[in-house]
Amino acid sequence: MVFCCQCLILRHHNETSPEQENTLQLFTYAHLQKATKPCNQSLETGKSVYMAVIKSLQYPYNNINVAVKPVKRAQMGKRLGEIKVRLLGNIKHPNLVRLIGYCTENENNWFLVYEYSPKRSLDRHLSSLSWSMRLRIAKDAATGLAYLHEGINHEIIFKDFKLSNIHLDNQMNAKLSYFGFVRETPPQDGVTASQMKVPETKGYIAPEYVEKGRLTTKMDVWSYGVFLQELITGGLPVSEESLENNPECMRWGCCYACVGMSMLTVDPRLEGRYSVKSMQKVTSIANKCLVLDPKRRPKMSEVLKLVKEAVDLELEVSG
Repeated sequence: MVFCCQCLILRHHNETSPEQENTLQLFTYAHLQKATKPCNQSLETGKSVYMAVIKSLQYPYNNINVAVKPVKRAQMGKRLGEIKVRLLGNIKHPNLVRLIGYCTENENNWFLVYEYSPKRSLDRHLSSLSWSMRLRIAKDAATGLAYLHEGINHEIIFKDFKLSNIHLDNQMNAKLSYFGFVRETPPQDGVTASQMKVPETKGYIAPEYVEKGRLTTKMDVWSYGVFLQELITGGLPVSEESLENNPECMRWGCCYACVGMSMLTVDPRLEGRYSVKSMQKVTSIANKCLVLDPKRRPKMSEVLKLVKEAVDLELEVSG
């Protein structure tokens, strides 16, 4: 069964101009339950993300697939939840998964409804991707992060950047999904970065957040550096033995930055099919992102420029 959703206009504040109006679909919980049934799912199964089928509100009103993500009400908080929905609803970028709508009726969860990514997450595909495709995805991801950090009026910190939160469409274009709350400068609505819970995914979280609770865009830059190392190695893990030799590293997770860049080994599944110059360039970019002092890390716009240079180096050989 499919359904047409109600349409709700959310305004940023009373002073918001008509051009900034943000159109999102307001779903009822009953509608979302029905929408998941064609996909043999139920919102009661406890999965972290569901697939649903809805009918587009725009001509020709075709059925479309969407992803439904539950978020604990206690984790969202009514005030923070409204801010998140209002601001994220305004964000439209080709390298960001679009927020379509939401539901607040359920007593346990909010449900955020996003556009569906047919190829799903990058972690499902990394082992089979060529180096040139990995570079293309790295450029897309950097573009999305740079936009969140520097491309709009509100400074947005992704906060849980990792392979599984990079989604792919049918053309293998990368889109960042499920990014975190908004940190505005200066903070509005009495909400500050220190009040926002951060998912602590082992291996990606920046040391300054774990040690001192510092939450800045440089936290995303650190996570991006870990991501680049995964592209190089194919996600091969750091050995437990090398981690044991550096117990301080264990406090914020296991990435190669903790045990020395000499530990990096190029993914053998690439079978040597890559430009040495581009590989060296990406290794250098990862080094810059993984500097322990966050003030010495580059901005994402600077990282994006360097990644584009790595793409060009690869094209010189393959193209």
